[in-house]
Amino acid sequence: MRIPDKVELEGLERKWGAFWEEHGLYRFDDTAPAAQVYAIDTPPPTVSGTLHIGHVFSYTHADIIARYQRMQGKEVFYPIGWDDNGVPTERRVQNYYGVRCDPSLPYRGTDEELPREGARQVPVSRRRFIELCTELTAKDEQAFEQLWRAIGLSVDWSLVYTTVGERARRVSQADFLDLLERDQAYLAEAPTLWDVDFQTTVSQAELEDRTVEGRYHRIVFDLEGGGELEIMSSRPELIPACVAIVVHPEDDRYREVVGRRAITPLFRVPVPVIAHPLAEPERGTGAAMVCTFGDLTDVVWWREASLPTRVVIDRAGRLVPRVDFAAFGSLDPDGAADAYGRLAGLRASDARAEVAEALAAAGVLRGIEQVRHAVKYYEKGEHPLEVLATRQWFIRVLPLRDRLLERAAELDWLPPHMQVRLEDWIRGLNQDWNVSRQRFFGIPIPLWYPVREDGSVDYDHPLRPAKEDLPVDPQSEAPRGYADEQRGVPGGFVGDPDVLDTWATSSLTPQLAGGWGERPDLFAKVFPMELRPQGQEIIRTWLFYTVVRAELAFGRLPWRRALISGWVLDPDRKKMSKSKGNVVTPMPLVERFGADAVRHWAANGRPGTDTAADEAQMRVGRRLAIKVANASRFALSRVASRSSHKPAWVPIDAAELEALDATIARATELLEAHDYTSALAAIEEHFWAFCDDYLELVKVRAYGDDSPEHASALAALEIGVELFIRAFAPYLPFVTEEVWSWFREGSVHRSAWPQPGEAMRRYVELVGEGHGVVDPAVRAAVSWSLAQVRRAKTSEQRSLRTPVERLVVWAPRAWLEALAAAEDDLRAAGGVLALERHEADEPRAVVELAPPEQH
Repeated sequence: MRIPDKVELEGLERKWGAFWEEHGLYRFDDTAPAAQVYAIDTPPPTVSGTLHIGHVFSYTHADIIARYQRMQGKEVFYPIGWDDNGVPTERRVQNYYGVRCDPSLPYRGTDEELPREGARQVPVSRRRFIELCTELTAKDEQAFEQLWRAIGLSVDWSLVYTTVGERARRVSQADFLDLLERDQAYLAEAPTLWDVDFQTTVSQAELEDRTVEGRYHRIVFDLEGGGELEIMSSRPELIPACVAIVVHPEDDRYREVVGRRAITPLFRVPVPVIAHPLAEPERGTGAAMVCTFGDLTDVVWWREASLPTRVVIDRAGRLVPRVDFAAFGSLDPDGAADAYGRLAGLRASDARAEVAEALAAAGVLRGIEQVRHAVKYYEKGEHPLEVLATRQWFIRVLPLRDRLLERAAELDWLPPHMQVRLEDWIRGLNQDWNVSRQRFFGIPIPLWYPVREDGSVDYDHPLRPAKEDLPVDPQSEAPRGYADEQRGVPGGFVGDPDVLDTWATSSLTPQLAGGWGERPDLFAKVFPMELRPQGQEIIRTWLFYTVVRAELAFGRLPWRRALISGWVLDPDRKKMSKSKGNVVTPMPLVERFGADAVRHWAANGRPGTDTAADEAQMRVGRRLAIKVANASRFALSRVASRSSHKPAWVPIDAAELEALDATIARATELLEAHDYTSALAAIEEHFWAFCDDYLELVKVRAYGDDSPEHASALAALEIGVELFIRAFAPYLPFVTEEVWSWFREGSVHRSAWPQPGEAMRRYVELVGEGHGVVDPAVRAAVSWSLAQVRRAKTSEQRSLRTPVERLVVWAPRAWLEALAAAEDDLRAAGGVLALERHEADEPRAVVELAPPEQH
């Protein structure tokens, strides 16, 4: 044994992290049979700045399970990825380097001078912008890896992947082409949600409703043939795009006007009055404008009523320069043009105020009502979304709804109530998945389109690359059979300018990590995976889309179980967010308290349960790590002395080890159910009792003369410490590895999880024939009696070394007999000079301390 003179927790992360890496301790053995593999679909964190304590929280949960499964003999497939694909990466690069992408600019090389952060953004070529994205994400990934190593994640660093790396591009493009081949992907020009800041479409899953201040305008429309109709609208600037007025078919107020035409104020365009069940009679006047497009309900009305399209909002969120009101049938096209001239080029919000003023001047604004209402935003955007008609690629998900609901029910959810979140999302789907994005850093859509002789683009017959040519970049490569000089000319081609939605790649993490399309032998072993750990906020995105892709490609779930983390709250129990400025960064906490302490805090957060970033809890974890080291050092220092005797059967030693077996059995049962929190609580509770009671009880005997009883104490201490170290190993990987190195070879993390009955089996083997029968009451009786002694000394503010002149215990006979079996240890631990036992129905005690002058 190599027992240190002093225990130090500082530096254990570096020491053992280097040891694990040097010995490839967590490397996946791809020769293992499939039945032995436990595969985890690890979340690839978004590489766009810094990680926060919430990441450490949820990733620790998965790591506890990975370490436990490894100790249970499983070959754990535990990859790690970096999600460096997406809008956050582009925004970070723009701010960090002071640039913006302009695809029309030529590439000027890597020596191009950049303004850096804080300066006015300068345009750079697409190629240079992508180079900068790659450069910055590589730096961020190094910082992320440093934290993950510091926190002790037992991932296989040889399995690192990125969501824009060559393999990711090849896999994503190959899967997209497969979907296209099977008509599961299609191109359509359709109304889509558009973010005016990021200049890209967004999908339904990326939306969030924000409650904002608004105004409802009560506006008068004239009716052809006489009369008028009042509508309520929060977006009067869309009157030029109005194509109908809609009312509910059962609204008696409007039965006589359905089928007539209303005249738009200011622009004098006749539009039909139609009936539709989505109209809301109780809202406003019960009559509403249908504009192309104000919101997604407008899209429904437009599509179902076959209404015309009148575009007035451009991709920048401004009103277009010119509208042909004569083509719309305006009764006064010149007046309409004049009225619109004051709006052209304005942002929608500015045009809203301008139109309201014009309506008031015309006498057709009957009032304005201040309201707070929900408006749809891109989850990372700053302005409300617009609905624009654009050409986009879609994956069909609406036809899959019933099948996806079945898959949601098949999945094992931790906690179970998270299942309803996916089911509600699936039931609420109203559009197919828009997977094309108008961005630059991502997976290019692997298609080109022929250019007809008249210069128009033939989008109906895309040119596809061969699978062996993947990955491709249509913006810099020509399709087979064409030369690059034919780009954009009649008879030539154009490349698809868009990239795939970041979730279109992230939804393939099982395929990316598992070697789909490249290593069929590996993929067959790891897919479907056992576990998907993730946050609840991305159930509708990452979890949902991964299920969709697995269903389309394989007709099955991608994993058997989903472990959903709760939120991490700030110390005031408010949800953390960068916008609120209350995010806690983890590395300073790791440096202050140690990784084991931070992991202990995380392990106390149950699946789906919100947990505060509580430094007090981390102090508890640090105290536990210190106690594990010190208690082990004490016990092992006695064990190192060894005994020349065969251990005798000592009732208290046997009772302690049998109780430890029961604790381990309970913890194993809980960990098999992925209840890592309750398992830790069970182990920890017993450990503190072991330290406070058992170590004190056997201390004198362990230090005493060499004897069979002395040998029993040493055996029980060694067995107990070893099992505690192995049981704590998934939670406190650094201090347990340190202690293990004092008395065992190899790594505790490649040792076996404690087996049922192991402690008693080993003890009985040492004692040999003639061993006694375990009486659990021995442990309870002696621990209770020792607690009475301590309480008496504490209440009288006396030292714990104060002798007890007389301890009188009343208890049932069985209790007293159990106490007698450990009397010598109790008297030695408590300094009891005289012990009296008397029968009674309930246990009680009297403790008489020695006078102060005798101590």
